[in-house]
Amino acid sequence: MHLLITGGTGLIGRHLIPRLLQLGHQVSVVTRDVAAAREKLDARVMLWSGINQQADLNGIDGVINLAGEPIADKRWTEQQKQRLCESRWQITEQIVSLIHASSQPPRFLISGSATGFYGDTGDVVVTEEDGGQQEFTHTLCDRWEQLALKAQSDRTRVCLLRTGVVLAKEGGALAKMKLPFKLGVGGPIGSGKQYLPWIHIDDMVNAILWLMDNAQLSGPFNMVSPYAVRNEQFAATLGHVMHRPAFMRTPASAIKLMMGESAVLVLGGQHVLPKRLEASGFGFRWYDLQEALQDVAGTASPH
Repeated sequence: MHLLITGGTGLIGRHLIPRLLQLGHQVSVVTRDVAAAREKLDARVMLWSGINQQADLNGIDGVINLAGEPIADKRWTEQQKQRLCESRWQITEQIVSLIHASSQPPRFLISGSATGFYGDTGDVVVTEEDGGQQEFTHTLCDRWEQLALKAQSDRTRVCLLRTGVVLAKEGGALAKMKLPFKLGVGGPIGSGKQYLPWIHIDDMVNAILWLMDNAQLSGPFNMVSPYAVRNEQFAATLGHVMHRPAFMRTPASAIKLMMGESAVLVLGGQHVLPKRLEASGFGFRWYDLQEALQDVAGTASPH
C-alpha cells in the first residue's frame, strides 16, 4: 500500500514508519521542514512539503494523521490553545477536503485523538461509548474527531485513535517523567489517586497496523493498556524499575503554579478501557506496567 502520514517525525510516527517499510509499504510523509525530516526518516520515505499543494489523494491507499503540536510542552495561554487546536484541526480539514476531491479516495483515514476527549473523569470507568466532560481537552479532541469523521463514506472508513500516555525508550511523556526520579526527587503528583491511561509504543504501532488491516473497523478506539493504574502506583513502579526513590510527592499547588490550566493533564485522569480494540480481537503484548517500564526505561529487574 501507498500510505500518507502526517506527524511522521513525532514519537508514534518514528516508530510506525520503520514497521510499515519493513512490511513492504510505500510511505510518504507530509512535513513543514523537508530538510529536518530527511535527517530523521529513512531514505525510502518520500516527503511532501505541505499538503495544501495537492489536488487530490488518488494513488494513496490510506492516510494516518498524527500531526499536532505537543499538548504538554507549554503553558496553555490563549495563543497556545489556538496553536494546539489549529495544528490538529487545519491539517485534518485539508486531508478530508482532498479525500472528497479524489476520484479514487484512500480506503481509510486513521486519525489522531487522545484520552483527553473524556476530560477528567475521576474513578469512573470510561469506554468509547462515553461522552466527555466540557473541558479544553474535550473541545480540542471532539472537534478534531468530528472533522476526521467527515471523510467517512462507503469508500473510506475512518478510525479515531484516542491515545493515552505512550511509553517509549526515547522522547514522549516518559522522558519528562524520568527526570525527577534520576535526580532522586520522584514520586506521586498531587493526590496520586488519579488514573493514568498508558500504552507501550509497540502496542500502539501494532494497534494501528491492526486497524489498517481490518476493513470492518471504524470509529473511535481507546489506545490504552487494559490495565490503567493510579498515578501513585505508576510512580512507585517507575522508581522501582529505575532503582530510585519514589516518595517525594509533588503538591497539586506546585503543579498548578508551574503549569497553570494545563496542570489538569497530570492532576486529572481517566480510567479508560480499550473496549472496542479488545472486542475486535486485538491482543496486547504489554499489559503489565512493570514489564513495560522495564522495557522502555532500559533497566533490568533487580534480583
